[in-house]
Parts: sequence; structure tokens; C-alpha cells
Amino acid sequence: MNRKHEAGSSLIEKEDAVLVIIDMQEKLFPVMVQKEDLASQVMKLVRFSKIVGLPVVMTEQEKLGPTLSDIKAELASVPAVPKLDFDCFGCESFVQRIQEMKRSTLILCGIEAHICVAQTALHAAATFDVHVVADAVASRSPENRRIALERMSHRGVTITSTEMVIYELLKRAGTQTFKEVLKLVK
Repeated sequence: MNRKHEAGSSLIEKEDAVLVIIDMQEKLFPVMVQKEDLASQVMKLVRFSKIVGLPVVMTEQEKLGPTLSDIKAELASVPAVPKLDFDCFGCESFVQRIQEMKRSTLILCGIEAHICVAQTALHAAATFDVHVVADAVASRSPENRRIALERMSHRGVTITSTEMVIYELLKRAGTQTFKEVLKLVK
């Protein structure tokens, strides 16, 4: 596994990060609280990752159907990692894909916040810098989502937002990339 950053800057570095989209699937999505906001924020992250060349890993919990079609269409070249474990690190093909990337920062989004996202984040926190995008995770109940974010934060996971991730990785205004990304956040 990759080593966690030493003390110092806690800003995300594009060259060291990967976006992990957890179980944004057709059968689970309809029962999420604030699902429209969730889908919108995950799509911003997906489109942003394409603009800046941020690698993406996408998982699918078995028996919950395919990833939402809009996300899948945007990430046509990214095959989903099928899994049975709630913690993505229980899946050997997920571990292998992350190891191949040789990056030490994970940016997590998806569903459900208190199950697969939390278990993955808590597992990874010992080895990686983990950033959970609060406005891009959801659960079936607001209480479970709140508890999950609180628990992850207490265990050293950085709780962030879609725009915080975007602007940290952009670093500066006035570039052509900034102009492209501005269309996503306006």
C-alpha cells in the first residue's frame, strides 16, 4: 500500500490523488436522501476528473445493478470493480487497481455513506490521506449519513466538499483549465 503523507500540507495534490466512486448504482440510488444533489455533485467530480486528468476507480456492489447511466457514459473507459465486501479494500481487484496507481490520496464519494464509504475510508485512513466529499455521499437516512461523517472525521478522514476538492486541485484562476472547470461550478 501507499504511505500516508507526512505532517505538513493537507491540501490535495492532483499528481497524488485518485477519485473513488463507490456503488452509485441503479437499484440503490432511488432510496437515497437528497439523491438529486448527490447525483449532481458526483457528476461534477466525474467531469472535473476528466478535465484535469485525475484517475478514477469506480465500484459496483454485486446484485445492485449497473452504475447510473449518466456516470457510466462519462466514464466509458473506466471499468467498474465488482465487489461483495462493503469495505472496498476487501476486494482484491480494487486493492490491485489502487496499488497500480501509486497514489497516496483517496477522494471518496458515493453510497452509502455509513456502510461502504465509511468502511472503505476507515480502513484506508491508516495508510492513505482520505478525503470524503460530504456533498457527494448519501445514505437512506440523514442520521446515518451524519453519524458516518462524524465517525470518519474523528478517525482522521478529511471531510470536504465538491467545490473544495475542485479548487484545491485547480490551485489557481486564470488558466484555460480554470475556465473549463468554471462551467461546472456555475
